Amino acid sequence: MKTFTAYIEFDPESNLYVGMIPSVPGAHTQAETLDELHENLKEVLTLCLEEYDGDPEELPRFVGIQQIELA
Repeated sequence: MKTFTAYIEFDPESNLYVGMIPSVPGAHTQAETLDELHENLKEVLTLCLEEYDGDPEELPRFVGIQQIELA
């Protein structure tokens, strides 16, 4: 089993949660609730990996998030 990291934001303009898995091209979705978003991300991840020709172990790895402050 491989674990993937999702990046999640709330878009106040659309009132939707938006999620993406940065290491998997095309793995992004949105939903009204976090539970629905979680299920949508699992579904889109499965679909993206079915289309991926390479070894999932060769995909980029999530390292971390940094906050950048501008004056």
